[in-house]
Amino acid sequence: MKDKVANITRWVLYVLLILSVIPGVLFYFGVLSTDAFLNWGKLMLILGVLVLILAPVYTIISNPKNLMKMLLSIVLLVIILGVSYGFATNQLSALKLETYHITAETSKLVVMGLIATYITFGLSIITILYSGVMKLFK
Repeated sequence: MKDKVANITRWVLYVLLILSVIPGVLFYFGVLSTDAFLNWGKLMLILGVLVLILAPVYTIISNPKNLMKMLLSIVLLVIILGVSYGFATNQLSALKLETYHITAETSKLVVMGLIATYITFGLSIITILYSGVMKLFK
């Protein structure tokens, strides 16, 4: 059953990918209006978000054992974001903030995103190195 759902999902996503190329080409050649192209993009965004929400829900229903792993991942993400927010500061002057038309909080959130990216990149490198070393000993 699980493989059947995965195959159906894969083919639906392939069809959506192909259907996304057509409006792109039509827009490029001036046949499709900007509004129609943007509406297609909004529809694709909504479908993508639905897949992002429904896929974990389906996984939890079909395999409840993975719920703890998913919850642990969410907790780790919240911790990383919390630590990143704690280290983030607004490093722009009032003149720069006005020039860029952003607030100090927006600047702090951008720095938080950068720090979170650095942390996850570092953790990824550590995990890759760890798994490589562990493979040598097995």
